[in-house]
Amino acid sequence: MGHELMPGENLVLKERQHWVVMIKPLLLPIALLVLVVVADFLPSVPSDYKTIGTLAVTGLFGLSLVVVWVRWNSRSFTITDRRVILDTGIVSRASKVIALDRVQDIATNQSLLGRLLGYGRIEIDSAGAAGAEVLNALPHPQRFRDEVFSRAETLRNQGVPEPPATPAV
Repeated sequence: MGHELMPGENLVLKERQHWVVMIKPLLLPIALLVLVVVADFLPSVPSDYKTIGTLAVTGLFGLSLVVVWVRWNSRSFTITDRRVILDTGIVSRASKVIALDRVQDIATNQSLLGRLLGYGRIEIDSAGAAGAEVLNALPHPQRFRDEVFSRAETLRNQGVPEPPATPAV
């Protein structure tokens, strides 16, 4: 990440999606794995079929695990002291940048499961954008929101002169 920062820019926070996003794509491979384990204990299934089925489903599960992990690892959400950077992709990268001084509003939304497991959805509205940028399954959404607001406010207040102190009477 350090090579992507502008001169004088500092990394504040970098997040990936919550691990819960990896569960849904793995439900079918896990179910097949359980089915194969149950079939391995059935005496009516020939041992050759058990071996072939176990190897095939274990390979499918391993491949699914790798694909899901790579997809999860290919998306990141970064806050610097000047901007929010949303990166996606493995081979080809897509990046969306939101300048902090353009952020107008951030909405957070957490389901009951999200509150229990610590993830949520964030929508960032920025000046001049066609619509809100949505970050799904972000860990600790309130922390991310508060950090963006804090940094945006700091950036907006830079260059604004302090009001003169009133003399004590």
